[in-house]
Amino acid sequence: MTSARASRDRDSLAPVVPTVPVPVPVPEPAARFRDLLAAEWLKLWSLRSTPWAYLVAALAVIGFNVGQAYDTYRYWTMENTADKARFVRDGIPLAEAFTANAASILMLAAGAIGAVTVVGEYGTGLIRTTFAAVPARRSVLAAKAAVLAGATTALGALIAAVSFFATQAILAGRDIGVSVGHPGAPRVIVASALLMPVSALVGMAVGALLRQMGTTMVATFATLLILPLVVSPDRYWSALLAHALPYPAWQRLTEVGSPAAAYPWSQAGAWTVYGAWALAAVALTVCTVDRRDQ
Repeated sequence: MTSARASRDRDSLAPVVPTVPVPVPVPEPAARFRDLLAAEWLKLWSLRSTPWAYLVAALAVIGFNVGQAYDTYRYWTMENTADKARFVRDGIPLAEAFTANAASILMLAAGAIGAVTVVGEYGTGLIRTTFAAVPARRSVLAAKAAVLAGATTALGALIAAVSFFATQAILAGRDIGVSVGHPGAPRVIVASALLMPVSALVGMAVGALLRQMGTTMVATFATLLILPLVVSPDRYWSALLAHALPYPAWQRLTEVGSPAAAYPWSQAGAWTVYGAWALAAVALTVCTVDRRDQ
């Protein structure tokens, strides 16, 4: 009896150790898409090559257009009266607002910019760090595509607008320039501006698929410029293939008057080609990332 009481007394004198709750780890909230957009925007402009690439592309394209308009201005006095009237009647001032050579340079530059945007990150291994921080790979690539589309659309609009007003100001010196309200002028500007983001997204999609710089560049250029040279607009099935490509779509949207092709197509169809290529490129870029190791 005495020993039991003594044991209870010792238990009552023992210090009470408080129970410390074990912390439950709280999962980090998923990254918001606007945060991914901001991160991709900073990543894009953190590269020193980005401003230079955009500047060189803009100057090259505008230079081709202005050079063509200046040649017309310089040699205009050598034209006879009938040629001068036909020049205006056939809408050549609009054709010189954005030339085929300038469109080719724009597509090459935009395709390269889009390819470098994704291939460069794979090449340096930065993409692994990005995916470690944000496991939602598709969201990362979607944000990257959105930033690229926004930047190239803005640049394409600037290039198209400057080209139009500069060329028409030069031609106005011979009284053959047209205003932005001229029939077909807004369509030429918009079609030429949107050619850049479409080409850039195609380059990004090819880069996400191949992930090797040299191969990506060759495949991008072949898709955008070489394939349109292979198809023939004079054969039905070949013409259908041509009508499904971005460069012929730009040609259809910027041509003046009724099309003289053997198998003509509508401007609505050309706009549809623009949209289909852009959407398909984004879908390929986003979906490919989940099916391959980094």
